[in-house]
Amino acid sequence: MDSGNFLSFIGEHLNQFFTYTAFANFTMGHLIMILVGLVFIYLAIAKEFEPMLLIPIGFGILVGNIPFYPGLQIGIYESGSVLNYLYFGVLKGIYPPLIFLGIGAMTDFSALISNPKLILIGAAAQLGIFGAYALALAFGFTGAEAGAIGIIGGADGPTAIFLSSKLAPELMGAIAISAYSYMALVPVIQPPIMRLLTTKKERVIRMKPPRQVSKLEKILFPIIGLLLTTFVVPSGLPLLGMLFFGNLLKESTVTKRLADTAKGPLIDIVTILIGLTVGASTQATTFLTSKSIFIFVLGAFSFIVATFGGVLFVKAMNLFLKEGNKLNPLIGNSGVSAVPDAARVSQVVGLEYDKTNHLLMHAMGPNVAGVIGSAVAAGILLSFLL
Repeated sequence: MDSGNFLSFIGEHLNQFFTYTAFANFTMGHLIMILVGLVFIYLAIAKEFEPMLLIPIGFGILVGNIPFYPGLQIGIYESGSVLNYLYFGVLKGIYPPLIFLGIGAMTDFSALISNPKLILIGAAAQLGIFGAYALALAFGFTGAEAGAIGIIGGADGPTAIFLSSKLAPELMGAIAISAYSYMALVPVIQPPIMRLLTTKKERVIRMKPPRQVSKLEKILFPIIGLLLTTFVVPSGLPLLGMLFFGNLLKESTVTKRLADTAKGPLIDIVTILIGLTVGASTQATTFLTSKSIFIFVLGAFSFIVATFGGVLFVKAMNLFLKEGNKLNPLIGNSGVSAVPDAARVSQVVGLEYDKTNHLLMHAMGPNVAGVIGSAVAAGILLSFLL
């Protein structure tokens, strides 16, 4: 082979090699999504906003937006790729029930059992779900798409993934990223709304200490809770069944190993998988659309309305409660499903106005009620939209 042919041969192969590199397939959309992923990682590390969620999701966004030549079976949407197999658990709604199993195993429902009326706050906070559902319909989304978007208001990432996998799989990436983003931003979004809706007098209301809950009550709660909720909304069984099962593993005290596995290694593994694959699903070529951006706007509206609903409902309840039995409206924000971050926000804002008034235990009641409420709301939407 003479030198001319050799150089031509090398040039052709170098050119072919270049077509397979990320540089040759790079678009401005990939750059935008990579920057979004870096922002998620920054918020997780520097600001400690839900690092267990934002680091897997942020890194997943980076993974999903490394440009590649089509057909190599490496992309999350390419059949046969490793990421595609891992994403199967998201597409088919497998991961969310496993997350709920772990949540049930780590959740203490004592605050809710000792003061059952707090469950009403969790129900009121679901107003954001149905408000965003109505607004999405008004803006031209289909009923199924609107239902999947509305669930963002529950501030529950696994529930959002579960519902969108059934109703609008094509929107799942945008819905999941939106839901997890607003979950992480609970400490930023909710306090201004809480201060806006309450007076100084209301913020320093002291609530009676919760009564001691017996072991029998704790054991009966998941059993009765399962029967009551799933007989009304059977379509919520995958989430509610696993939530209450995990709680029974914890409260029975005879299955400690199983409870420890559910709330430890199992939920950690599933969180890694769900975060990484949801992040990777934001591949710029399929994710970066005007619809996705609009979903973020509707998600913010949904979450804000949910916070409004919870706080205003507590204020309304106080109109019918005697002095000494009134509830501090600052716990109304915790009716969303972001456990335990929403309850911590109630505590932090409350301490700003009274350094000795600890609201965390009281706020955990509506907070865990919000977990149940969002799953019930998802079941209701599934029942008439699927």
